[in-house]
Amino acid sequence: MEIKYLGHSAFLVKGENIKALIDPFINGNASNNLKSTDFKDITHIFVTHGHGDHIGDTIEIAKRCNSKIICNFEMGYYFDKFELNVHTMHIGGRVKFDFGKVKMTPALHGSGIFYNGEMIDGGNPCGFVIEVQNKKIYHAGDTGLTMDMKLLRDEKIDIALLPIGGNYTMDIDDAVLACGFIEPKKVIPMHYNTFDIIKADPNEFKRKVEKSEVIVAKVNENITV
Repeated sequence: MEIKYLGHSAFLVKGENIKALIDPFINGNASNNLKSTDFKDITHIFVTHGHGDHIGDTIEIAKRCNSKIICNFEMGYYFDKFELNVHTMHIGGRVKFDFGKVKMTPALHGSGIFYNGEMIDGGNPCGFVIEVQNKKIYHAGDTGLTMDMKLLRDEKIDIALLPIGGNYTMDIDDAVLACGFIEPKKVIPMHYNTFDIIKADPNEFKRKVEKSEVIVAKVNENITV
């Protein structure tokens, strides 16, 4: 299985029976020079919460590729307005798909969706543990540090994708603590430097993490899990 970092919190996951995007903020994302039309044959799209830099280009890509969107119930109700293929879950749920399993995990954040000039309910924010080919990816979504992350140690996470930018999410020091809670084999920092308010040095994070291998991924870099 491979993952590719697309900037901000967006990733492409490729494996047996899956070619998925997570939080596909592509168009308008200054941390990459990609376009949503660059992505073909996307089978699944995972959306952690309703903010525009995470829903991103979900609707356009899902329409074009007939992708299955995996999200919480309230966001699913929103996506239904666009006649999309949606599978809804809620925190603690674990579901088997043809590619493997997905568990929805807690995140401490907001999830309002800006729609027609108003903020509408986007339900609870979340993260995902995505299991493909007996490998587990944990995408934390936008979150603060939470003691619930200690429970993820038993999941034996192969690679964790953790925000480090502060202000809206964990900062570097809290993300280091999260690594100690989760004990992933590898970790990729995300959600930093896209905007001035979330500036952070991923190499500082790398220096401070003691047990996990830290990969400071470049945009469009492929990483084997």
